[in-house]
Amino acid sequence: MSDLDTHPAVRVCGGRDGVSAEPVHELIAGREVSLGTGHPVRRVLPTLGRRMVGAWCFADQYGPDDVAGQEGMQVAPHPHMGLQTVSWLRQGEVLHRDSVGSLAHVLPGHLGLMTSGHGIAHSEESPDPHPTFLHGVQLWVALPDAHRNTAPAWEHHTELPTFSAAGLDGTVIMGEFDGASSPGTAYTPLAGADLTLAAGADVRIPLNRDFEYAAIANEPGAVVDGVALPVGSLLYLGSGRTDLRLHADAAANVVLIGGEPFDEEIVMWWNFVGRTHDEIAEARRQWQADERFGTVHGYHAPRLDAPSLPATPLKPRGRAR
Repeated sequence: MSDLDTHPAVRVCGGRDGVSAEPVHELIAGREVSLGTGHPVRRVLPTLGRRMVGAWCFADQYGPDDVAGQEGMQVAPHPHMGLQTVSWLRQGEVLHRDSVGSLAHVLPGHLGLMTSGHGIAHSEESPDPHPTFLHGVQLWVALPDAHRNTAPAWEHHTELPTFSAAGLDGTVIMGEFDGASSPGTAYTPLAGADLTLAAGADVRIPLNRDFEYAAIANEPGAVVDGVALPVGSLLYLGSGRTDLRLHADAAANVVLIGGEPFDEEIVMWWNFVGRTHDEIAEARRQWQADERFGTVHGYHAPRLDAPSLPATPLKPRGRAR
């Protein structure tokens, strides 16, 4: 999924300065943006107040949207570097194409994991015909310096580890959770889990004390550690927790993300994660010159042009406000 902002900000993220060493409650409302053909999403990461959670550096929540008789998701070919994209659906279907030749139909409960590494291009679309509703999250993971120039790759996992408790059904999307590991390739210590709560659920789930965590409300109704989460919001939880209480008066869904705080500072602009402004500028030049990122075949519209870079160079701002 692309950041389709026509004037994207350049951000420095990472480092440990903004990591809470203790449990906190920092509720962040999603900012509505358009994702192609007017498709709205709620961007909960990065925001002014929070730029990373572990290695997770970007999160969009969308739907449930009734796309019957509409195009649904249509994101033309665009580039990525230095990151992984994590596609997770509750409802709908997304057709993925990329410049390493992948063609995959991502369905609810599937993990679509693209490692951009040195550089890749891809497109995403609701196929024709497609299901009535589109609902899910799109997440990015920053790659550490040792792996950020790895060869690009696509993984499509249709079976993931699950767990359950009274009133809770969970799936491990990425990394590790309660002793279970996702088959998706991870390059830093991570946790990503889908948590579906039945009406009346009141449970505690185990956490890693050394990780920082956040919860994304994918459906209304969840109460996380006593805080009610509006749909499309993110609750930053800090670190130092060994467990987390979840409650729901009505059925609800939450995506939990977490990981070891990311030591490195990264520069993130548009669909690129790098380390310097000059590196980002060179990646933009290469995309515009049809170099480095390859070609996506089969999409029905021209590829996206990169936005213009800001006139002023990057000034570091850290991982939090």
